[in-house]
Amino acid sequence: MRNRYFTLRIFMAFAVLAFGSRSMKSRVPDPPATVPVHTVVTVETRHGRELPVIKAEDVQVYQGRERLQVTDWVPLQGERGGLEFFILLDDASSTTIGSQFEDLREFMLSQPPTTAIGVGYMRDGAVDIAQNLTNDHALAASKLRLPLGSLGAFASVYLSISDLIKRWPESALRREILVVSDGIDQFGGTGPANPYVDSVIEQAQRAGIIIYAIYARGVGHYGHSFWRMNWGQNYLSQIADETGGEAYFLGYETPVSFSPYLDDIKRRLNHQYLLAFLAKPGKKGELQHFKIRTEVSNVELVAPDRVYVPAGA
Repeated sequence: MRNRYFTLRIFMAFAVLAFGSRSMKSRVPDPPATVPVHTVVTVETRHGRELPVIKAEDVQVYQGRERLQVTDWVPLQGERGGLEFFILLDDASSTTIGSQFEDLREFMLSQPPTTAIGVGYMRDGAVDIAQNLTNDHALAASKLRLPLGSLGAFASVYLSISDLIKRWPESALRREILVVSDGIDQFGGTGPANPYVDSVIEQAQRAGIIIYAIYARGVGHYGHSFWRMNWGQNYLSQIADETGGEAYFLGYETPVSFSPYLDDIKRRLNHQYLLAFLAKPGKKGELQHFKIRTEVSNVELVAPDRVYVPAGA
């Protein structure tokens, strides 16, 4: 009898412990099924220039095959149109690029008051900032100078772009860069796998920075090597495409005028939206691929190839 009673007490004790353990576990909150994510999206037409009004309900975001919930779609205009825009020129470019400076000045002076402009020169794997971000557009335009027309010891524009991104303080405003260069990486070489190009793309995507590029011919032997010029254009096109920007070329020569390209960049800046949506997080914060599209006819939504998704709490 005593043995049965003792056994019953042990069984009840284990039952209480098991119930208590489950109760404690039930009080630990599960990680969230989704986390808020945002990115800048550019609206462009497939042909023509007339853009219809795009509403939040017109925007579709997919993570894999699953459609995600869009929580906000804000036109980045007027009071919400704040922009930090850096113009980076390659100090290894030919000095003939000076004939395009008037186009650059007109572009800078045409920006709205909500845009802060900076000017820098890429040299020796870093950026020499001639003018930090300022809303005084005339002051920024006055800082344009002819490139040195010589190669640096670490002549990789991608190391220079990386240097700027690392030094650029985080901001709630849009951050975008225009790179004027031949894109030739004399430090990292050529080929489809360039670690400096890949690193810049990842850094820009994590920071939410959009990059544009205009090809301008460089100096030295590499400046007339079609093989290297081809890879330089490929690299510029890659960083622009994968960060949500655009790259502009006219063969292997510096364009006579930058105006058509700068006008296109201006149109893109005027048709950007802040897209917010709920995404499924991973175990740690990471860049993830998303498909962002619309069924509105003649319209494309251009966004970075990957967007940073924070880890679930």
